[in-house]
Amino acid sequence: MSDTSRPRASLRTAVVWEVLKEALDRRVKATGRDVLDVLDTGGGTGNFAVPVARLGHRVTVVDPSPNALFGLERRVGEEGVADLVRGVQGDAQGLLEVVERDAYDVVLCHGVLEYVDDPAEGVANAVAALRPGGTLSLLAAGLGGAVLARALAGHFTEARTALTDPAGRWGAGDPVPRRFTAEQLAALVGGAGLEVGPVHGVRVFADLVPGVLVDTEPGAVEALLRLEEAAAELPAFHAVATQLHVLGRKGPAGESA
Repeated sequence: MSDTSRPRASLRTAVVWEVLKEALDRRVKATGRDVLDVLDTGGGTGNFAVPVARLGHRVTVVDPSPNALFGLERRVGEEGVADLVRGVQGDAQGLLEVVERDAYDVVLCHGVLEYVDDPAEGVANAVAALRPGGTLSLLAAGLGGAVLARALAGHFTEARTALTDPAGRWGAGDPVPRRFTAEQLAALVGGAGLEVGPVHGVRVFADLVPGVLVDTEPGAVEALLRLEEAAAELPAFHAVATQLHVLGRKGPAGESA
């Protein structure tokens, strides 16, 4: 896993990484190829691209930020995977202008849909880049987690605003343009013609537990990781997760997923 030396970072990525790694393994078995082609849209400095490349897969990272791509280039060099990772400047809206259609076994769309003008178009572009039988990994901000966080901080009016706002925003100062429910994300995946796979709640507890407890209590990080994993697939906790993760599978050529 990336950033294993940073307990708080590992808590925030552990569930997604385990699900993604299993999806990669399934695709390897299905194709009979040890090396997959992976597309990471909005991949930034490589938080997922680097560990995917460490598994031996080729990764294309598309990101609109030149600074992020510069950081990616430096990071992959330091990690010894520069030959497996390439960065391309672009965004979800113009994705097919910078990558090929039907060219990738797995597409990561993490932390992207919150910021695009049309989430359905963003998902459709990611799906178009998938090969038949390929997998989409979709991660986005969860509505319930934001409502709970504002309420626990004592901002009850903002919590109620987020609960009733069509975009799930708690006010003009909210840095996140859009949040989703598990049902909304699943509908986006299904609406793009994919078979909807498991939904996971991400950071159900990690953002709520005081950092001093996690950092100082012996065994707390490992115990919290196990708790996050146990709760991730339970629908009851999807409603309070900070992020939501959905897998989607593209049907074989000629098959409607």
